[in-house]
Amino acid sequence: MEELNGYIEKVLSENPVKIILSNPLDKTGKYRKINITKKASGFQVETLTETQAFHSVISGDEVLDFLLEFMKNIFTQLNAFTPEIEYSVKLTKKGRVLFSKRKLKKSPVVWQEHNRQKNYILKEGMQIEPLVDMGVFTKEGKVVQSMYDKFRQINRFIELVDDALTNGTFSELTVIDFGCGKSYLTFLLYYYLTVIKNIKTKIIGLDLKEEVIKSCNDVAKKYGYDGVSFQIGDISSFKAGFIQRKVC
Repeated sequence: MEELNGYIEKVLSENPVKIILSNPLDKTGKYRKINITKKASGFQVETLTETQAFHSVISGDEVLDFLLEFMKNIFTQLNAFTPEIEYSVKLTKKGRVLFSKRKLKKSPVVWQEHNRQKNYILKEGMQIEPLVDMGVFTKEGKVVQSMYDKFRQINRFIELVDDALTNGTFSELTVIDFGCGKSYLTFLLYYYLTVIKNIKTKIIGLDLKEEVIKSCNDVAKKYGYDGVSFQIGDISSFKAGFIQRKVC
């Protein structure tokens, strides 16, 4: 089945947002159809029987083997969708593999859902370097289509912070980030507070890994985020007595 493997690899290289396995070889078998939807961290799988639907998640590394397993043993048809193209892989009764593609006149439903208008705080078109480095934005400020879930998650985090600030007017804030890691959310929070809310902000990130601290300080310098700094430390030993907050 090298030919089948090659076609499925080709389809996956086009970064489809939705894949459908259908037309079971055994019409009386357990599985009727499988819907696979691209998510930020992998693929969401909906497996349909005659009466039930089962849900699971697989990683990007697992999806090829998953598709091959079901196409070799259960299903005879695979349809995959990008925003513009539908790819089709079919197995005939004689064991031939048929491959085709066609240009879509209308994007699949999953794509339309990705593009529904929502009043996000961090919007497309904004020049936000951390989102570009995360692979969420293109250099032009457009959301990478396969990263819409991550884009929504980040905005939800910012919305929670925004809600917390609604009961007061803040001129200055100091934020401590314990276990900061790579700190992408820290940088996005700084962008939101300083650029969008116009609040003078100081953020200190703490982590126990020296290489992480060095990397984060280098990134803060790259972004020109003078109010963000990182140091080795943890929550048990850090002295936070200097923190001040001014409320107008």
